[in-house]
Amino acid sequence: MVIAIYLVILVAAFYFLIVRPQRRQQMIRRQIIATVDIGDEIVTSGGVFGTVVAMDPETLEVEIAPGVVVKIARGAVAQKITGYLDDAEVDDDEGIVRMDDEPASDDAGDDEDDDAGS
Repeated sequence: MVIAIYLVILVAAFYFLIVRPQRRQQMIRRQIIATVDIGDEIVTSGGVFGTVVAMDPETLEVEIAPGVVVKIARGAVAQKITGYLDDAEVDDDEGIVRMDDEPASDDAGDDEDDDAGS
């Protein structure tokens, strides 16, 4: 009887710790692939950034540099990055991009150098 209880606990733990999170990731991945549209900026599973310029049911044509278009499988899309920088604040003078949730600071990490001269 005790073995049966342990087995049930083990199966439940396996389900909640492995199966459910994997299903959730698969669902998110399917949604990303299904919502890719022309003009979206994407990252492939190989780490290549590009902009979608044409679509077929199974493939995408992605511009990875001006005038360079490659054909990739839809399943190779790892992320959509369009809209990622919409909430960003760009400082044109310094060329720095700061996200809203990241606190802006004027200190450039020189704390260690200040203490060394004392």
